[in-house]
Amino acid sequence: MKKICVVTGSRAEYGLLKKLISRLANEKLLKLQIIVTGTHLSKFYGNTHKEIIDDGFKIDKKIYLPIKKNNNKYDTTKLTANAILGFVDAYKKLDPDIVVVLGDRYEIFAATFSAMNINIPIAHIHGGEKTLGSNDENMRHSITKMSKWHFVSTKEYKKRVIQLGEFPKNVFYVGALAYEAIKSERLFSKKNFERQINLKLKKNNFLITFHPETSNQSFEMLAFKNMISEIKKIKNSSIIFTLSSADAQGGIINKKIKDFIKKNPSNSICYHSMGQKLYYSALKHCNIVVGNSSSGIIEAPYFCTPSVNIGDRQTGRVFAKSVINAKKDRLSIAKALNKAIKLNLNRDMSIYTNPYGKLNSSKKILDILKKINLNNNNTKKLFFDIN
Repeated sequence: MKKICVVTGSRAEYGLLKKLISRLANEKLLKLQIIVTGTHLSKFYGNTHKEIIDDGFKIDKKIYLPIKKNNNKYDTTKLTANAILGFVDAYKKLDPDIVVVLGDRYEIFAATFSAMNINIPIAHIHGGEKTLGSNDENMRHSITKMSKWHFVSTKEYKKRVIQLGEFPKNVFYVGALAYEAIKSERLFSKKNFERQINLKLKKNNFLITFHPETSNQSFEMLAFKNMISEIKKIKNSSIIFTLSSADAQGGIINKKIKDFIKKNPSNSICYHSMGQKLYYSALKHCNIVVGNSSSGIIEAPYFCTPSVNIGDRQTGRVFAKSVINAKKDRLSIAKALNKAIKLNLNRDMSIYTNPYGKLNSSKKILDILKKINLNNNNTKKLFFDIN
């Protein structure tokens, strides 16, 4: 029986993987293994591993990391080292045939590096993407080079993975898993959503997720301050924050968010983890998504919700026309917010055409994993030269 080990380190990543995990769990000829690490196991970030258990899945191994409320660049490097040690022990115990990872965070890099070094083949989801304002860019392409099979979300990203020297026969365009995740949730009505968050929605409703730009942290707080200043100018508004990740300087951003809410309790609220159903409901019922999260790029267009993407953290990704890019100065942010408000009023559906849209992504991944012949040497890799 082929043992497929899925690694997850955060709430957002698990939300994307959940449908695939469910499909794997229901396959009689496959044995699902789940390794949980990262913020899933942090009390400060909501102990979101409990959501995995509540969904009926067994966690085979937990890798605890000493995540702080405010990690710096030295802390995240140490966390990566700790994660590598943890994954070595986990793989030794579980002995998986294939490790499945998604994305580009440091704990996913650790999972991939450990598997590669002990000759466990790796299947990587969401490779080939560009995000120039984040160290995730370097992590992602490194994970690609350590992986054997690649499941990408757009045709452009497929070309880029091949450009990195990966064999075309091992690169599969399956679309983004987010679409399936959205379709599988029965979302809250507006009235029930307001009841869930204990906040009355107004004319202008903002969903804000702002993360550190780990490759360039000098302008982060200025950009955050400018964003808040311009949103405060917009009358008759409510604001929902999702707190920053455990990246370096994320704790400083979270403190600023909480300080803002203390001063504006009547129209603002924040969450460490909203959970998938509540978060997607927020995307549906809010007028505008603001910040620098990939959800504003990949998921917001599904709900016909315009996004204001600030700074360079997502620079290089493929965008729908509903995503408005802004620099970090106040004038650029103000212009982008005003444009987003107008887009929200002008219901031209063509601007929400999503380049990541593709049905049955998890089934396509499952079918490919099932066909993989483990009798071959699946860890040996040659560099594919395009010419």
